[in-house]
Amino acid sequence: MKQILWFRRDLRVNDSEILANAKDEVLPIFIFDKDILEKLSKDDKRVTFIYQSVLKLKKELKDIGLDLAIFYSTPVEVFKSLQKDGFDEVLASIDYEQYSIRRDNQIEQIVSMRRFLDSFILKPHTHTKKDKTPYKVFTPFYKSLNYIWESEALQEFETPKNLKKIEFDYETIPTLEEMGFEKQGLPEFLNKSADELIFDFSQKISDYQEARDVFYKDGTSNLAVHLRFGLISPRQVFNKIKKLRAPQGQKDFYIRELFWREFYNYILFHFPKSETQNFNGIKINWRNDENEFKAWCEGNTGVPIIDASMRYFNQTGTMHNRLRMIVSSYLTKNLLIDWKWGERYFASKLLDYEASSNIGSWQWAASTGADSVPYFRIFNPYLQSAKFDKEAIFIKKVIPQLKDIENKLIHTEGGVQSNLFVDYPLSIVSISYSRDRAIKEFKRANSKE
Repeated sequence: MKQILWFRRDLRVNDSEILANAKDEVLPIFIFDKDILEKLSKDDKRVTFIYQSVLKLKKELKDIGLDLAIFYSTPVEVFKSLQKDGFDEVLASIDYEQYSIRRDNQIEQIVSMRRFLDSFILKPHTHTKKDKTPYKVFTPFYKSLNYIWESEALQEFETPKNLKKIEFDYETIPTLEEMGFEKQGLPEFLNKSADELIFDFSQKISDYQEARDVFYKDGTSNLAVHLRFGLISPRQVFNKIKKLRAPQGQKDFYIRELFWREFYNYILFHFPKSETQNFNGIKINWRNDENEFKAWCEGNTGVPIIDASMRYFNQTGTMHNRLRMIVSSYLTKNLLIDWKWGERYFASKLLDYEASSNIGSWQWAASTGADSVPYFRIFNPYLQSAKFDKEAIFIKKVIPQLKDIENKLIHTEGGVQSNLFVDYPLSIVSISYSRDRAIKEFKRANSKE
């Protein structure tokens, strides 16, 4: 038996389903996919992080007697070149986004392929309601999985000890520069291992449920990027969180959040059209003003919390979860711009970009998705900033020109603009007017279902 072990978003040796199912002679590979990379900017931070993670995976595979062949090409070209070597099959972890499905179908025409769902806990095709239809609402979906989240530990995969490394050119490694990218500085948390991040989180999990909403606090686990690229599996995260010496309620709350990620993957699997279409089928007359969208992207809307969030995002590729909800509500409701525009912009920069979660979250905010926020519940960005950043710590850090502005003015519509000594953009639109406009449009759209 000769197998190709195709690592993609599962860049680890421990708890690896493809390694656990490997046998006899194996060729582990990673492909820097030209079809994906050519769409990215040369300063994309994610490429630097993935590159470092792939080299780390290579070292870990060497430690267990294997190695990693690294390619810069298209998957089709790689597998056509490997076809002559008589491999029996490819083992790989599956994705449910449209590009991944098309790619894997192409490869399967070249060599037999076995896919494993190694990036999530739940295999979505195995779990439905009593009437055999998929869940569409999170709470009953979550409750139905109590047999998983009530357990103390999930079984992890073990790597066979008798795998044989196929002789191959393991020494040729493309550089970032050869692939057209520049090495980027990364946020400090990305220089830590998943275990180090979990240790850090163990010191603050007691306040997780409250601290996770405060903009200027580092109250989360910071594990999203590591999960996205598989430096740690969701099973490992589950098991490690369960073992923490921390209040049970806070641990349970975190585990519940982990299952939102499962839910959005489940929705994308059962409803693949939701990647590009409104899940609930309503037809919104989006305004899609390109100038307003540009102002939103650049953080020049005239609303301090929106502007600070977007400027910080553009600088770092990260955004606090509540801030994601606030800026997406503003774009889809106050500006009436199609959620797909925002989703694509986030996809271009978000370090932890995961198609299913990003699509699901944007559809949630736009009131077009599965178990989404009711259309008449629209975040008021000024009330949100006052509630979760009363002293405007986050806003003033990101926008230094506001450092001497009274906090109350920052949390008041038009307040910053009332200061004659500050050159700050005028608000694009009145919050009250745009809220009423959105409610009227969504009410119309829902009445025509």
